[in-house]
Amino acid sequence: MTVQITFLGGLGEVGRNCAALEVDGKICLIDCGLMFPEADMLGVDLVFPDWSWVVERADDVECVILTHGHEDHVGALGYFLEQVNVPVYGTELSLRIAGERIKELGVAADLRPVPTGEEITHGPFYFMLIPVCHSIPDATAVAFYTHEGVILHSGDFKLDPTPIDDRATDLGALAELGDRGVRLYLGDSTNAEREGFVPSEGSLSAPIADIVRAAEGRVIAACFSSHIHRVQQIVNAGVAAGRKIALAGRSMLRNSRIASELGVLELPEEHVVTVAELLRLPADRQMLIATGSQGEPFSALTRMSNRTHRQFSLEEGDMVLISATPVPGNEKAVSKLVSGMLRLGATVYHGLNSPVHVSGHAARDELAVMLRLVRPEAFVPVHGEYRHLHAHARLARQVGVEQIEVLEDGDRVVMEGDDLWVEREVVDADYVYLDGSSLGGVQTRVLRDRSRLSEAGVVTVTLVVDAETGELAAEPLLESRGLVDDPVAVLDVATDDLVELVSVRVADGLVDPGHLRAVARRTVARVVRSETRQRPVVLVEIVEV
Repeated sequence: MTVQITFLGGLGEVGRNCAALEVDGKICLIDCGLMFPEADMLGVDLVFPDWSWVVERADDVECVILTHGHEDHVGALGYFLEQVNVPVYGTELSLRIAGERIKELGVAADLRPVPTGEEITHGPFYFMLIPVCHSIPDATAVAFYTHEGVILHSGDFKLDPTPIDDRATDLGALAELGDRGVRLYLGDSTNAEREGFVPSEGSLSAPIADIVRAAEGRVIAACFSSHIHRVQQIVNAGVAAGRKIALAGRSMLRNSRIASELGVLELPEEHVVTVAELLRLPADRQMLIATGSQGEPFSALTRMSNRTHRQFSLEEGDMVLISATPVPGNEKAVSKLVSGMLRLGATVYHGLNSPVHVSGHAARDELAVMLRLVRPEAFVPVHGEYRHLHAHARLARQVGVEQIEVLEDGDRVVMEGDDLWVEREVVDADYVYLDGSSLGGVQTRVLRDRSRLSEAGVVTVTLVVDAETGELAAEPLLESRGLVDDPVAVLDVATDDLVELVSVRVADGLVDPGHLRAVARRTVARVVRSETRQRPVVLVEIVEV
């Protein structure tokens, strides 16, 4: 039988990382991540892969394997397990982080932590997790041993020579796989357009410490809550400067607690206090570590900057350290956040104006090293926008890989005997939107309507008609929201046209409510467009009396 990999997300966007490996008719899901909504996804909370194809084959699904604990790889897992509850494998930290989110949904998950470097068997799947460096501890690549050869998924990685926890990418294990022979390599492409090597995480210790030491007032630091090594460096800088440290933000508190329990984060008890205790100290002894490095609307840092945080508001003289750079799509939100903090009199250091952030993804020279180590027969770039995938493919060609396939969400790679080929658009891989508590209830059409509402407003039309004759029993009632400053004149014209046209239609015997609704919608839309050049959403309600 063939070995197949179907890509449900992560090939064409940053996020939604999810692929389905099929061996002997059984399926293993590799990661199950989410994507944060883009600017035009109005009202959407999160974006998930479309795993409906997998759910249809629920009896064939054996397990899920996680490469690491970032939201774009594990954030949708609980929603998947609600529909297909199968065992989940990964490192201890990855499963603990994913497990907290799963627990919030009330799902009883079978989480199975496994050590790196050991071959694990589950059904027809034989795999091994391999340590790699990334911007979260315990990140891994995963090697699958199949009857069609070895498949290596890099996970998210970089080749950090001086990692904070001394857990380097296991180049020896990767070289052994290369010697053994890798049939197919799936490689992280996020930084494929960036030349050279990404600086070591350890290179940030000195600049962060210098900034904190020089601060005269309070220090508020923000980074991804899952970036445990970054949190550790900020903590170390605060302790060295004689400051007490408090943590703020739900995910920051949760992930720091998990990391501390597993021994991958050291929080000196004598230096850690609550936010309330911190605020009673002199300003030059305070350090707050919070969420919000991406300008998320309800994050701790954003609420501090707009003075809606229950305990903490930014003040003149505060120093803010944002140890991150904006992820694609968040640039505007982060810029707005920084500008708002500057208006309040804070000094702001961030990843675009100071050496306080390094990427967790390998740049071109590191990607080339990995390709030369692994020496795959075939290569599929994964994890990134299409331009990243294309750049990684070009690099692989320069390195000498013979078969390179650039795929997109919904595509499948198939291996059988000496052949490896691609099947395009074999499954639906559209965005699935989480809107409030509704998963999949919002479609592209709804987002289009929301966009129109935000741009041109809405006009509501109420027609009261005689149930027997279809004639108007009262003058039409037109109201608008978000149309123009003074809509009265426009709506009066629309009302006059509507009365005249409805009367003509009734005289012709066209009294069906559905027909009247369509006539009213077209008439009002035409008048408003003629008078204002706007194209609002027109909603028509017919009341029969």
